[in-house]
Amino acid sequence: MPTEVILPKVDMDMTHGTLAVWHVAEGGVVAKGAALFDIETDKAAMEVESPANGTLHHITAAPGDKVAVGTVVAWIYAVGEDVGVDPNGVASLPETPPKAADRTVLVQPEAAALAEVAAGPQIAAQAQAVEQPQTHRFEPHSPRATPAARMAARGAGIALDGVPGSGPLGRVQRDDIAAFLQAVAPPDILADNPVVAPPAGPAIWAPEPGPLHISRRNGDGVPILMIHGFTADSQSWAPLEKALGASRPLIRIDLPGHGKSPKRRVASFAELARMMVDAFDDATRDQDSVHLLGHSLGGALAIALADIRARRVASLSLIAPAGLGPEIDAATLMGIVRASRAESLAPWLRRLTATPDAITDGYATAAMRARQNPALRAVQADMADTLFPDGVQPFDLRAALARAAMPTAIIWGRQDRIIPWQQALAPNGDFAIHLMQGAGHIPHIECPDRVAAIIAR
Repeated sequence: MPTEVILPKVDMDMTHGTLAVWHVAEGGVVAKGAALFDIETDKAAMEVESPANGTLHHITAAPGDKVAVGTVVAWIYAVGEDVGVDPNGVASLPETPPKAADRTVLVQPEAAALAEVAAGPQIAAQAQAVEQPQTHRFEPHSPRATPAARMAARGAGIALDGVPGSGPLGRVQRDDIAAFLQAVAPPDILADNPVVAPPAGPAIWAPEPGPLHISRRNGDGVPILMIHGFTADSQSWAPLEKALGASRPLIRIDLPGHGKSPKRRVASFAELARMMVDAFDDATRDQDSVHLLGHSLGGALAIALADIRARRVASLSLIAPAGLGPEIDAATLMGIVRASRAESLAPWLRRLTATPDAITDGYATAAMRARQNPALRAVQADMADTLFPDGVQPFDLRAALARAAMPTAIIWGRQDRIIPWQQALAPNGDFAIHLMQGAGHIPHIECPDRVAAIIAR
């Protein structure tokens, strides 16, 4: 029997989605986990991956069609399987030979897991499928472009055909849209266009090439792979590293736009998780397994990694992880991001700890030295706007944490004013919860010896 290709649910309120583009034409070869088509809603845009290997047939929705969640939009036949009459009884779109680029599809087995991590479990559609037009116009030669680029082009009122793409196989990225508009549009249009308008304030930044920065400390045994939190960097682990002892091997990853990692545009938590999967694979190429440790936003990414790369995670330790509830003190995050002087940074840093007096003026001055670059503050402001829109956490990782089968511990300060410790009680699952008296949002800095003892156990 052929495999159904179903329009999935991208966000919790979604009932319909607009099919933006097919990446593979009728009759084209697909690989399980590879990009199959893009869908867009009022809130999100994402790629949908192929659920199986085979050839694509009986496409029933064309680019631009609004389709109900759960609607079957195509079928995939296994190699050698006879292609019969459309199982849905609907005339297929005209078969058109796919482009050469469409015949070679990269296998990305983690893509489906990323989609679930970012949007929560898929829910079977209750809504009835919308009435399909009598005829369809399939565009197999539509330019390759990311969902974010398509939305940006539509918002700017330009066609993708003339935009040079800088991505793999010439795929158009969102930044390519901005660069194209900067080159061809008059200044008065640029000033009013949200696609290319500079962020509030004087700072403007540009994406940088290269992989995320990975640093290591040699030692004996299974390494601990560490992912820091938002606005921090790998150096923030120094107190905990000392408490863990010098013999334990460590692997540290800097988030994009943090520490020594390149600045990157992040369109969603799912995209950030995809970047972290790539960095994880690079960092652990010679390792059978690692102990995974994450703080705050890094904790959310650690949950995603443990869900996607479960067989390579020996244990999972989470310090005040994001993604377990909507509440977060966005004012403090943005206060840190926007601070351009030590005097304005210090009050926000003091909210991170249960003992504000421990954050001295000298400490704030040293912290500000690492944040002097306006471009660094600008890229982090953009990330905050994407990851914490309207001051909430829109990504839900409770189901992913509930699936964790490796030994897992959550460590949270009782005086955490950034993310409420009660969110530790939200997910189901078998894991330990350690609530630390006298600690705020950064217990690995406030009381590293106590945190190290928990991780060591």
